[in-house]
Amino acid sequence: MVWEPWTGCYKISDGCTYCYYYGLYSKRCGQNEVVKTDDFYKPMETIYMPRKKITKYKMESGKTVNTCFTTDFFIPEADEWRTEAWNIIKQRPDLNFLFITKRIDRFPISLPNDWGEGYDNVTIGCTVENQDLADYRLPLFTSFPIKHRFIACGPLLSNINLTPYLHNIELVTTSGETGREARECDYNWILNIREQCEKADVAFEFRSTGSQFRKDSVLYNINPKMQHRLACETNINSVG
Repeated sequence: MVWEPWTGCYKISDGCTYCYYYGLYSKRCGQNEVVKTDDFYKPMETIYMPRKKITKYKMESGKTVNTCFTTDFFIPEADEWRTEAWNIIKQRPDLNFLFITKRIDRFPISLPNDWGEGYDNVTIGCTVENQDLADYRLPLFTSFPIKHRFIACGPLLSNINLTPYLHNIELVTTSGETGREARECDYNWILNIREQCEKADVAFEFRSTGSQFRKDSVLYNINPKMQHRLACETNINSVG
C-alpha cells in the first residue's frame, strides 16, 4: 500500500543527484514544489459493503503503508501538514506506516506531542549513500526514540562501515543507483555490509543492483527491469 500525503522534493545530498523520481531524466523532472495531495486522507477513507451491512477502511488492517516515497516525510515545506498526518497515523494503529528519510536531523522538531518513545505502528528508515553521510546521519538516527528503525544504503555510492551504528537496527537494505547517469555499485561493498550485519545479528537485504553494477572486476549495464531480480538471485539476503 502507498500513501503520499504530499509530493515534491529537491536535492539535499549526493544520493539525490540522479534521483529516479525527480532527477535529470525522470518522468517527473522539474517537480520540486512540495504540495499537499488529494490522497492526504487516504488511510481514513471507508467503503460501505451493503451485503454485509458494514463500513470498513479501504486500507485493510494489518498492511504496511509505504509513506512519502516520492518525497520526504520530514521535508520542511510539509511542516504545516505533518501534525495532521501524525494524527491520521495515530488513528490507524492497525497499519504499519513506513517511510525513509534523508532529513533525520529534522526529527526532533517534526514529532507529535505524544510521541514519547515512538509509535508502535511507525517504522523509520534513514538513508545513507556514503561514509560521510553515514557518520553524520546515523549517530543522530540511533540516538532518537524510534521503536522500529532500519538503514537504507541507497543509492550505495561507496563502501560504508556501519558497525558503530547497528545497535537497535532491525534491518539494513542496499541498492545501486538507477538511471542514465547512474554511478556504479560494487558488489564487494554489498558483501561487506552484509558481513557487518551478520556479525551484529541484523537482517540484511540486497534489493537492487542499480544500472551500473560491478562484480568480479566486470562492470555490467543492467536493465531497470532486471535490477531487483538479479539482486535476489545472489541469494545473500538474511533475516538477522
